[in-house]
Amino acid sequence: MQSHPSNPPHFPPPRLHFLCGKIGAGKSTLAARLAAQPGTLLISEDAWLAALYPGEIREVADYARCAGRLRDAMGAHVAALVGAGLSVVLDFPANTRPSRAWLRQVAEAAGCRHQLHFLDLPDAVCKARLRARNESGTHPFTTSDAQYDAITAYFVAPQDDEGFEIVRHG
Repeated sequence: MQSHPSNPPHFPPPRLHFLCGKIGAGKSTLAARLAAQPGTLLISEDAWLAALYPGEIREVADYARCAGRLRDAMGAHVAALVGAGLSVVLDFPANTRPSRAWLRQVAEAAGCRHQLHFLDLPDAVCKARLRARNESGTHPFTTSDAQYDAITAYFVAPQDDEGFEIVRHG
């Protein structure tokens, strides 16, 4: 771990927080709670994708293309924020081994502690929350049950061999 001399003394040492869980599991809600800590910044993939690609993400392939571009742009930026003494909550889904490998690279570049928050909830709970979120109109994207099933087919729970400090939320 590298030291961060620019970290103000009233802030805890910088840390990266990553989130893993199916759609509707509560990742963004937990991300907001984590980001409420002093010296902590939230970066939301959904907010960035909605701003950069309005109306362009209609299918899983569209998401993969746009999210890949965003990841390419964000990695070094996140490491620089940590280097400046800030903790960062990356509200990007760490739902596959490749996505977690990217997050691991960001953590290594940042040289700080990190935690992977795993929200492990059943599909029925996630789908009910997703339907409520869709009806509220508060999220930039809506997702049908069929889309949920298609996206969730790619989900892989985190494993200890991936090198993360895993914090489980049920």
